[in-house]
Amino acid sequence: MNPSKSGAAIVASYADTPLRKKVLRRIRNRPTTRGAAILLGILVLLAVLAPVIAPQNPHDLASLSVMDNRLAPGSESINGMTYWLGTDAQGRDMLSAILYGLRTSLLVGLSSTVGALAIGVAAGLVAAQFGGVIDAAIMRVVDFMLGFPSILIALVLLASIGRGVDKVIIAIILVQWAQYARLMRAAALVERRKEYIEAAVNFGLPTRHIMLAHLLPNSIGSVLVVSTISIAGAITLEATLSFLGVGVPVTQPSLGLLIANGFEFLLSGEYWIAVFPGIALVLLIISLNLVGDRLRRSFNVRGS
Repeated sequence: MNPSKSGAAIVASYADTPLRKKVLRRIRNRPTTRGAAILLGILVLLAVLAPVIAPQNPHDLASLSVMDNRLAPGSESINGMTYWLGTDAQGRDMLSAILYGLRTSLLVGLSSTVGALAIGVAAGLVAAQFGGVIDAAIMRVVDFMLGFPSILIALVLLASIGRGVDKVIIAIILVQWAQYARLMRAAALVERRKEYIEAAVNFGLPTRHIMLAHLLPNSIGSVLVVSTISIAGAITLEATLSFLGVGVPVTQPSLGLLIANGFEFLLSGEYWIAVFPGIALVLLIISLNLVGDRLRRSFNVRGS
């Protein structure tokens, strides 16, 4: 009998397919969650298709006209173009700016979450598998990272490395990986006590094989569920940093930077410059949180 095949068979028999079907059924049967999932899908589709459906490229300075700055919603440009959501102080069409800003916000949120997830899962898995000094060293670093406010760490990092979309992603990764490491370690420690892991060890399978083929697939589910909510947290953090002026550059504005650009005009009656990007950001965060919270409840997962 091949030990590797026997261990794989044990893991395969352990898969919980009915649970996944149950989760999908719960999402479909709850109007609020179903509506949030549909809204999230629409927002993601708008972000992906922004270069195709946006009336204007807000990043192309040649397409902007100073004469069209701060026009009210529904106004027409000197070229006959209708600005359905108005324009900002640079003459950018707010509808186009929001679509591209949505694209930037989702890019930062998804990229930083994937990066933090990869680092955190690897660290938590190693800590759970080897224990001892390695576990203690990793978890002390995790405790240190989680002991400071996320916004404070991100501000210090960006003050050191500068502004830019890539730099914001790096900062958020360094802020978020610790929570994934703690959650992954807890889930992996529970799995290590189960019989199929003991069977894999008794079969003499290599430690690397046990970690990657057995422990990882059956421990990562709860971490992936929490990461759904963490995408919203990453987008919120990026918006906060951009609002404070240390996030993405003005040449590639996110929803947070668009809100910051329009904040000074709120009291002058030109509300649309900040309000419309704010509405888009709120809809994105709420839809992500509702879908993520339903997944978390369905899997009965508690975040760190």
